[in-house]
Amino acid sequence: MSPFDNVFEQFAALLLLAAVVGAIATRLKQPLVVAFIVVGILAGPAVLGWVHSSEPLELLAEIGIALLLFVVGLKLDLHLIRTMGPVALATGLGQVLFTSVVGFFLALVLGMHWLPALYVAVALTFSSTIIIVKLLSDKREVDALHGRIALGFLIVQDLVVVLVMIGLSAFAVGGAADNLGAEMGMVAVKGALLLVFVGVLIRWVLPRVLPHLARSQELLVLAAVTFAVALAAAGEWMGFSREVGAFLAGVALASTPFREAIGSRLVSLRDFLLLFFFILLGAELDMATLGAHVGPAIVLSAFVLIGNPLIVMVIMGAMGYRRRTGFLAGLTVAQISEFSLILVALGLTLGHIDPDTVGLVTLVGLITIGLSTYMILYSHPLYERLAPWLRVFERKVPYREQGKDTTAPTDVVDVIVFGLGRYGGRLASELQARGLRVLGVDFDPQAVQEWNAQGQTARYGDAEDPEFPATLPLGSARWVVSTLPDRDVNLALLDSLRSHGFPGRLGVAAHGEAAAEALRLAGADRVFMPYRDAAERAAAELANHATPSLARP
Repeated sequence: MSPFDNVFEQFAALLLLAAVVGAIATRLKQPLVVAFIVVGILAGPAVLGWVHSSEPLELLAEIGIALLLFVVGLKLDLHLIRTMGPVALATGLGQVLFTSVVGFFLALVLGMHWLPALYVAVALTFSSTIIIVKLLSDKREVDALHGRIALGFLIVQDLVVVLVMIGLSAFAVGGAADNLGAEMGMVAVKGALLLVFVGVLIRWVLPRVLPHLARSQELLVLAAVTFAVALAAAGEWMGFSREVGAFLAGVALASTPFREAIGSRLVSLRDFLLLFFFILLGAELDMATLGAHVGPAIVLSAFVLIGNPLIVMVIMGAMGYRRRTGFLAGLTVAQISEFSLILVALGLTLGHIDPDTVGLVTLVGLITIGLSTYMILYSHPLYERLAPWLRVFERKVPYREQGKDTTAPTDVVDVIVFGLGRYGGRLASELQARGLRVLGVDFDPQAVQEWNAQGQTARYGDAEDPEFPATLPLGSARWVVSTLPDRDVNLALLDSLRSHGFPGRLGVAAHGEAAAEALRLAGADRVFMPYRDAAERAAAELANHATPSLARP
């Protein structure tokens, strides 16, 4: 029995507990998903007894899941998949196939029945797009080559999980009927009708209605949530799951010019409502039997933490990418996702699996999400330690990352600029305009190709690769300038340049006084602070053009 007199008091206590545990998790650099599951365990019958069966909590959790799928559909970036080409599809589908097949047989070896084993295997294949995007954004690696590849195959995974949910819903409907073929055919017809309905909305209805709703941002968000929940309910009524209907609602709005405005405003609401799903998930764990799952959970977690990155590295290495790119991208699949937990929760609802299987997958989620977070945060030092043993995952000529080099080591240049982003690209262009011979270096093959297409000299290169400076025309260069924002990368570059006997001067960019001082101590001749320098220049220009009033005697 709940110790609270009403639901409001229960909500207040849960939110307070979630805030405290969430603050601790943030301090430990852990995703809030882990914190919220822990809150559910603490608030559940096994500890505090705050949460039992609660219809308000379940309703909020269901709306949160619907919004999660809605936002996934809304932000579905097919352009990213197209631009990343075969690597996103090959890596995404290859990893899903490898993990599901090997995971299935591994679950059978652990003594599971074939249907729970199938659920566990499929749950192990999906990685958390939300967590990965947050970690890569914090490290400023979303636009790096490995970051874009990772986002590409994570989108492929999101599409696969939606297809799996559609299949499970259809199987559940058809499996309960006497005439399986006829019922499955009816589900297919309903699915076609649902797609036609969404197509009509995209083509004729939404373009005319949304501009009127967008006159009020509050009304636009309300309409979007209403549309998501309504289509989720329609999907369930037609024999599919709510998640499928919500996903299609997001896809319908993704083609409109209002997708970013809607998505940015719904992310916080989605995260808040998902809090209750993870709390209920943690509260429903049977702590009495959870100890029996520790052994299998460790085995399956080791498979996810090691096996998933390895298969990504194998595929990317075979496709001609460097081992470093494969390693950094592979770490992003070293955990299971919130979709894995939603999938097993759906299986429990359909009666395909029991609570013990849900508890096992949840435990694997806690282990893999917790450990992989640190693996991604410290991916670069981890790579440095493992690099000698990773050569097997790289071809002798990693042609995918070799941009069109227009220089040879003996060519004569005046300045070498690492990083061709907004700051570095503008710096290189200004130097060339002043008559200097500039060689640009970037870790992004697409940036290198675009730079070369403009008739400027650039080549692909990894600033953290200690062997790369030997391929540069260091003998003629008077300056090597790094515009990269990462202090550790710049320190590694300074060290490798000095070890290769570079006789010229070194300039690096920094985004703080502490980083600037560390780079000066490491031997940088000039430290550029883009924001401070730009502010000082703007202030000087404003001061020169200002007309102060003359003081009267």
